Amino acid sequence: MTIAEERIERLASLAREAAAECHDRRAREYVRLARRLAERNRVSLPEQFKRFSCNDCDSYLRPGKNARVRLQEGHVVLTCDCGAQKRHPYE
Repeated sequence: MTIAEERIERLASLAREAAAECHDRRAREYVRLARRLAERNRVSLPEQFKRFSCNDCDSYLRPGKNARVRLQEGHVVLTCDCGAQKRHPYE
């Protein structure tokens, strides 16, 4: 594991903790830093981190707090407060 990947994992956990404590601005900043670090070092973000971060406003999604979760035919739809939607298939 490279230094960049370790730092991205640490930023992901910090974003999760900050979102749990209702520090939305801090969580958003951690998400932005992790994305920028991944882009500069050509490293992919962890799957769990991609799933729970909004691509439009960079907020860390917390279902029930700042994200709506709906089940549709064959997939789960996560809708952020900004209106962006993410679809994840399930079986």
